[in-house]
Amino acid sequence: MRAHVQEIVVDCGDPARLVRFWAGLLGGEPVDRSADWSYVDPPGFTRLAFQRVPEGKTVKNRVHLDVEVADPVAAAEEVLALGARRSGGLVTDEQGSFQVMSDPEGNEFCFVTG
Repeated sequence: MRAHVQEIVVDCGDPARLVRFWAGLLGGEPVDRSADWSYVDPPGFTRLAFQRVPEGKTVKNRVHLDVEVADPVAAAEEVLALGARRSGGLVTDEQGSFQVMSDPEGNEFCFVTG
């Protein structure tokens, strides 16, 4: 069997806020389908959707996105203005560099090079 990822769905408390954060980061126009469901179709990437759930985030994500950038330090500085938070410092090894970040609701992602 072959399957295709149609969209990646993120549980959250405020879909409209998160879709605007991710659209600002990855591009695309935010769409609010309802107060409980928003999505963005970033250019060259699978749709990201955000659905309202009653419970808050309490533990580390089991899955996160690695977002390739030319300069993780500069990208981190830029996305802080969108509401992101930095987690720790830049890590560099023989494979490249990465900076762990969190979106406005605490969902982790990494800026990566290499």
